[in-house]
Amino acid sequence: MSIIAAQNLGKQVSSPEGPLTILDDISLRIEAGEACAIAGASGSGKSTLLGLLAGLDTPTAGRVWLDGTDLGTLDEDGRARLRAGRVGFVFQSFQLLPPLNALENVMLPLELAGDPAAEAKARAMLERVGLGDRLRHYPKVLSGGEQQRVALARAFVVEPKLLFADEPTGNLDGATGAEISDLLFTLHARAQTTLFLVTHEETLAKRCQRIVRLKDGRIVADELAA
Repeated sequence: MSIIAAQNLGKQVSSPEGPLTILDDISLRIEAGEACAIAGASGSGKSTLLGLLAGLDTPTAGRVWLDGTDLGTLDEDGRARLRAGRVGFVFQSFQLLPPLNALENVMLPLELAGDPAAEAKARAMLERVGLGDRLRHYPKVLSGGEQQRVALARAFVVEPKLLFADEPTGNLDGATGAEISDLLFTLHARAQTTLFLVTHEETLAKRCQRIVRLKDGRIVADELAA
């Protein structure tokens, strides 16, 4: 069974000019272990699609199945429980909690799941991403690349079946972005997780096995990466 499936998915929002269509008639399947990039220009609906497939938002049309469960049958709390322990996220803006240091940020999802080995696992993961000497540093004193390394550690420490990454290099300079890309794909390969990657960067998209291209809220191409 596909780990993600969408059927005739649509999303409209209200605007002063009337209903605005963000996504229109999106159908796709993503298999377990696949690395799939969603590419397109700004405003093409990429991040909206990620939010719908992850159950962070609800569609105005169509259905989404996440790991075999119809998200339309769940309320917000039910969707959160479904994601817990099986879905990880990495965002362009890092989304670390400022009052928590690097170690505490990575421990958080494990603690919420009641894992008694949360600290040991978080330490090991931070070592893996090259931040073993920055455990007690807070986000405000970490560089952008270091913050994204913490975010990657937090996402992978729960051993997710599925990782959603939304423009993970978008706030980084070219050299740092390349380092984070390498780390992302190294962790993905090691964990054999499914990767759903939203990006406008063609070089990053081509590191995935498959590229789904959006334009004006519709799929215009679904191709194997060269």
